Amino acid sequence: MIAYPLLFHFVILLVSFVTIVAVATRFDSGGPYADEQIARIIAQSIYRTGDGGLTVRMTPELAELRATSDDLWFVAQDDVGRSITFGRVPQRYVSIVAGLNELSYAQLRAKHPPYDLTAVIRREAAPAGALTILAHGKLIKLTFAVLVASNVIVLPIFLLLALTSVVVTPWIVRRSLAGIARVAHEAEQIDVSRRGRRISEEHVPLEIAPFVRAVNDALARLDEGYERQRRFIASAAHELRTPVAILRVKIDAAQEASTRRLEADVGRLSTLIEQLLDVQRLDTDRKDEPLDLGVLVRRVVGDLAPLLIASGRTIEVRIERERPFRGDAASLERVVTNLVQNAIEHGGSHVTVCVIGAAIEVEDDGPGIPVGERERVFEPFHRLRPSSAGSGLGLNLVRQVVERHGGRVWITGAAGGGTVVRVDLSGD
Repeated sequence: MIAYPLLFHFVILLVSFVTIVAVATRFDSGGPYADEQIARIIAQSIYRTGDGGLTVRMTPELAELRATSDDLWFVAQDDVGRSITFGRVPQRYVSIVAGLNELSYAQLRAKHPPYDLTAVIRREAAPAGALTILAHGKLIKLTFAVLVASNVIVLPIFLLLALTSVVVTPWIVRRSLAGIARVAHEAEQIDVSRRGRRISEEHVPLEIAPFVRAVNDALARLDEGYERQRRFIASAAHELRTPVAILRVKIDAAQEASTRRLEADVGRLSTLIEQLLDVQRLDTDRKDEPLDLGVLVRRVVGDLAPLLIASGRTIEVRIERERPFRGDAASLERVVTNLVQNAIEHGGSHVTVCVIGAAIEVEDDGPGIPVGERERVFEPFHRLRPSSAGSGLGLNLVRQVVERHGGRVWITGAAGGGTVVRVDLSGD
């Protein structure tokens, strides 16, 4: 996000820099300039004579300037009007020399070669005192002058602006968008088991605030829809309980064999109603407390043991390692109950329940579950076999309870060909 503004800034700066240099170098205002530095060299070569007049001493700098400029000439004048000339001063400048000390700075440029009228006027400090100097010597073309000015003035400004873009722009962008990281973190906390959460609008940029409000409004509508659905399921399940209970009593009292055969279907309907209520209770009746999974598993298996014995099956409990755990006892008991019942219904003749730290494994010696179906069996109302007597909600309820405890559940194959359902509540 920052790269594009930076690239844009660099392009604008580069285009501006090149344009300024190009326009300046193509601008023609009448020939080359006289180098202003010659006035300083000339001033340092002028001294006073004994009678107060001016004299020129051939300093090394002046000698070098003269060697590089064959047509060197100049006039120097002090504040009281005493003057000294060097070289052949053009006749056209005679009138200027009379009042030279009234001037301080000027660039005089000739229109045509050999540019012998090109000169510079500068006021300089000299050994003889303050002098005004009119001089012609080393000439500088406009292109060279512009390039020098660009390097001395424009280029540092360009580099400063570029440095500002590299350092300041990312800092400003990061500071402006600092609230986005917080919004992202808050959005990550939104989950089906954590409804009612909203994204904070306090620290987001003004441009993004409407989007955050729209997301919050959408979350509110989703929560409202979920709550209506939850109330409907709970109400429907409660309303169905009474007629199903009456129907079960009538079937138990019936003498006809055809009526008695309805008992299994009514039992299945009753189980479905209870599981729908279990789903509804997940969000309303949870009470976390310190738990001993070994004790919880033994209690559930003890309650189910008579049913297993009556059906000719066996069950075994193994506690390999215990670990302190905090959770909702009632919902976890339903998890173990559903897993054992599922193993009885679809498994073989022997079920093993093993507690390993904060994990529970339920293994059976049945035919197993195909690899392609091991994830789908957790979907609501999905049955491995259409003729199954199950409600199709048991494993889905298990997954919901486990995920609300911060854990996960998955299915693998047992060594002997059966099925192993592992519930890991450690949150790792």
